[in-house]
Amino acid sequence: MDKVQLVQFFRDNSLDLGLILFDEAMKKHTSFKIGGPADVMIIPQTEEQLIEGVKICRDNNIDFYIMGNGSNLLVRDGGIRGVVIKVNDGLDSIEIKDNKIFCQAGASLTAVSRRAYKHSLKGMEFANGIPGTIGGAITMNAGAYGGEMKDIVKKVRVIDRDNNILELTNEEMNFRYRGSRVADEGLIVLGVEIELEHGDYDEIGRTMRELTQRRTSKQPLELPSGGSTFKRPEGHYAGKLIEDAGLKGLIHGGAQVSDKHCGFIVNIDNASCKDVLNLISIVQKTVKDKFGVDLEPEIKIIGEDN
Repeated sequence: MDKVQLVQFFRDNSLDLGLILFDEAMKKHTSFKIGGPADVMIIPQTEEQLIEGVKICRDNNIDFYIMGNGSNLLVRDGGIRGVVIKVNDGLDSIEIKDNKIFCQAGASLTAVSRRAYKHSLKGMEFANGIPGTIGGAITMNAGAYGGEMKDIVKKVRVIDRDNNILELTNEEMNFRYRGSRVADEGLIVLGVEIELEHGDYDEIGRTMRELTQRRTSKQPLELPSGGSTFKRPEGHYAGKLIEDAGLKGLIHGGAQVSDKHCGFIVNIDNASCKDVLNLISIVQKTVKDKFGVDLEPEIKIIGEDN
């Protein structure tokens, strides 16, 4: 169905799906502060609403995209046709039993990490300060400072392509560097069971403070971005390659290769998606020409051009 029909469908039907928004600017929902409008945005407040929203879209052949905090998302200037389902604040419960944490997909990594700390559970210190949600972190096997989600996840509850709800073990998740079975098969994360170890409260706190200090001193957290722009190429570091290529601080339109950490492209002046994509292309070509290394974006790029 076209946009008019789509909007009419969601206006006319009394659907219990949570908050439903129309022509919603995606720049309000991404850490890059970039992106044109989504035709329809659904923000479910319960797991049942999320499951029903997915089922309605599939039953009516409506294109949909699942997002969390939008912390590694770059949306094109033309926006997103179809439906965006935002899994965030309404689906963010966190429950701790002994050394296990049960959390919904919309819980923030930082919130879960800090709850673990309060209960003297170690193993999740690396996640403190990562701006994404648990669902997004599982999808891309998020990691930092030597830790990854695959190290701590015991089970994941998902919706598969046939709307079945499955419980997958760590071994069944096919975790790897910035990838997982969720991404491979288009699964939708509902919740996660994390298993940690009991540790020393003061030591955990010290580690978290040290990692936070490293993150704030070396990353341009004061500017809108999508986090690390590029995946780490084998045998190299993207930021070092970009800096060695002489691209530190390079500006294109409203976008800039951060002069604090070259692995980040930041929005310094109301950048458009096109500004960022053009800058990404310049960086990729320059690094390839100088060092023969292909840089692959780590950020997810979706939507349509103007």
